[in-house]
Amino acid sequence: MNATDQFEDLRPFVADEIPAAMQRIADSEAFDALARYVFPHRDVEEVRRMVRAIHTTDEFQMSVMYHVNLRIIRRSITRLTVDGLDALDPGERYLFISNHRDIMLDSSLLQNLLHEAGHRTTEITFGSNLMQGELATAIGRANKMFKVVRDSNMHDFLADSLQLSAYIRHTLLEKRESIWIAQRNGRTKDGDDRTDRGIVKMFALSDRTNAARAIRSLHIVPVAVSYQWEPCDILKTRELYLSRGGRKYVKQPGEDLHSILTGILQPKGCVHFAIGQPLGRSLPDTVEARHANAFYRTVADEIDRQIHRNYRLFDNNFIAYDLRSGSSTYADRYTPEARAAFEARMQQMLQEIDGDPSILKAIFLGIYANPVAHGAALK
Repeated sequence: MNATDQFEDLRPFVADEIPAAMQRIADSEAFDALARYVFPHRDVEEVRRMVRAIHTTDEFQMSVMYHVNLRIIRRSITRLTVDGLDALDPGERYLFISNHRDIMLDSSLLQNLLHEAGHRTTEITFGSNLMQGELATAIGRANKMFKVVRDSNMHDFLADSLQLSAYIRHTLLEKRESIWIAQRNGRTKDGDDRTDRGIVKMFALSDRTNAARAIRSLHIVPVAVSYQWEPCDILKTRELYLSRGGRKYVKQPGEDLHSILTGILQPKGCVHFAIGQPLGRSLPDTVEARHANAFYRTVADEIDRQIHRNYRLFDNNFIAYDLRSGSSTYADRYTPEARAAFEARMQQMLQEIDGDPSILKAIFLGIYANPVAHGAALK
């Protein structure tokens, strides 16, 4: 079995599958609305013909997805910045492991930044819960997205993890494509970015000969993405409120799509990507099997350290910290006008949620304040 067949259930589209995917996109009921959003100054039929003429993933990314991101940036982001990319080799392939604040934007915006810096775009992990419907699947798989199975039962979990691990290694070392993956299953809801050690262990499943060598070969690079205004902050507050005390939060039909659209449309102010240092330089050459779990913890801790150190704190983070602590510790980091605007927006948004106002406020402030606490802990 060749690699294309072996990973058919989760991989992005290969070259000969792109033309048919473009036809499905162009023929979809939602195409007119999407075309008007992305290309507001072009005729819809002209855009449809352009999409139907696309034959490769690179064409789709540069002719469509690059402009999707530009539209999002122009309409909802005050300033988008990046640092650290100049320290990476454009000819090398990396496993970018990132904190995860927005379903789509964390990975999507990074693609534009990589392209503009002379790097190839990455393949992107995409939860199976989101890869639903013909249109979403066609756009996702044509955009170098590959499926990660969510909520599999215990019986299937190991098999799914083994396949994902094998695909990641195959993509990086044989296909020679970089990958973006989140540091945990799902978005960070409370502002407390933490790497799931199980994800690090999963990386090594496809090469069990030596844990250190397996991890070193993947060229892991931590990425910290920071938003001045947290995408979906009010939706995250509601979910955390309803799931407090260990209660299971059940998503409503269409909730993921609503979160994607909210993240795209909501004003985000300044957004910053900080690209960390490849982990291979700091990892040992070998690790005995009996010490493997401790090694995975060390790798996860180093990813967290870089993300917390590189996270860019904005005025809203410092405002939230002072409001939560009832102090003026960081009053020199923001203006009275910015604080008043933050409080007014918080009060307005919290009125949209039924519940205990003091608990809701504490949750909302925590989303913004927790990164400040992480930064202080590193000093």
